[in-house]
Amino acid sequence: MPEVDNTGRVVAEWVAKAEEDLKTATHTLKLRRSCPTATVCFHAQQSVGKYLKAYLVYRGVPVPKSHDIEELVTRVPHQARPNLSVEEQALLTEYAVGTRYPGWRDVLLREARDAVMLARHVRRHVRSLLPNAVLRRKPNRPRPT
Repeated sequence: MPEVDNTGRVVAEWVAKAEEDLKTATHTLKLRRSCPTATVCFHAQQSVGKYLKAYLVYRGVPVPKSHDIEELVTRVPHQARPNLSVEEQALLTEYAVGTRYPGWRDVLLREARDAVMLARHVRRHVRSLLPNAVLRRKPNRPRPT
């Protein structure tokens, strides 16, 4: 049973990290007009990627070191894939890198809100596929010294 327990721990860690990113994106949106919208989109993308990785770990599917949402979605069994269009997947993937560097386009507040809505959609979907025991489990974290 230790292998199952280890899988549950890893899934819980991915879920916790996904929640942190979504919380950051959601709270940052509250800044309204002064909101760093590209940052919101980045964290929304990170949440989506981490939730997909949590599900892949749960299913025993190898998790790539990638921020490519399209690649992650294709690894999810067809019947369990979140309802994201190819365009939405591509846009989320762009947020992973483009938003972090100079020269990337401006992001409107509406687009940032839409990115958070997509992240919430994926969150609901993936959480519906994971067992409650994993969702309630607190990831092991080192104690501060």
